[in-house]
Amino acid sequence: MEGVRWAFRCGSWVPSRSEWTLAARCVQQEEKQRIGQFVFAKDAKSAMAGRLLIRKLVCEKMGFAWDGFRLERTERGKPYLPQTSSAPSWSFNVSHQGDYAILAAEAGRQVGTDVMKTSRPGSSSVQEFFRIMNRQFTEMEWTNIRMAGSDWDQLHMFYRHWALKESFIKAIGTGLGFDLQRAEFHISPNQMREGQVYRQTRMYLDNEEEEDWTFEESLLDKDHHVAVALGKPDISMSQEDGGSSREAPPPAFTVLSFGDLVSQATPLLDEDPAYWEEFQRKKEAPSRQSEQQ
Repeated sequence: MEGVRWAFRCGSWVPSRSEWTLAARCVQQEEKQRIGQFVFAKDAKSAMAGRLLIRKLVCEKMGFAWDGFRLERTERGKPYLPQTSSAPSWSFNVSHQGDYAILAAEAGRQVGTDVMKTSRPGSSSVQEFFRIMNRQFTEMEWTNIRMAGSDWDQLHMFYRHWALKESFIKAIGTGLGFDLQRAEFHISPNQMREGQVYRQTRMYLDNEEEEDWTFEESLLDKDHHVAVALGKPDISMSQEDGGSSREAPPPAFTVLSFGDLVSQATPLLDEDPAYWEEFQRKKEAPSRQSEQQ
């Protein structure tokens, strides 16, 4: 069963009144309230897109009606669909940062994903920023980052490593307590091209190569890195697909429109005119923080 890779460019999305009102009606009440608490419009749009991506996945791949299921959250805040006997075992993960919200999903396989936009540090030089972040990477990883070339190229490589580490942490559900130096990434190739999906990078966990984990890397555009961490496939799922042990070519991310997000949507809530007014009052200054689910 082929995995799902979807992206939505929320950074350039300027929702109309009808779009934002419809979106708010198509998510659960507590999620609508959670999104409404964001100070910045950019963060509210990203979170809304993430919720819609998940509901679209559950409808299209798991066979539920839009209003026929309820999403829950783990103690760490990660959204999930309570398992039922009729639902295939899908794992999904959402990330939003920079200009995109993304979703990666797999049937019968652990999955984590992360998107990072290459950007200059706000209040320090690149090298000072690296000094502050020193404990997040191994000596070998820092060597690879600093050999990239110019400060911008080094930042590019830094965020590529960061996306890989975050994708793995999110796949295993460990959270902030995980020592990032335990997972060392051997990057390959050093240069990536837009439109290509790469699987050559390897991870060493506690100095031992992890053969059960696969990492997909791609560029949504020249500034946005995406990493997808994939655990060992479930043998039973591969048997359902014909028993082939050969791994399918990695799927590329498909960029969706707002119409795509809500193509199967059914409103769950009544229309709330005040929600649109509250959105219009949100600040336009971008937040440097991202919410990862």
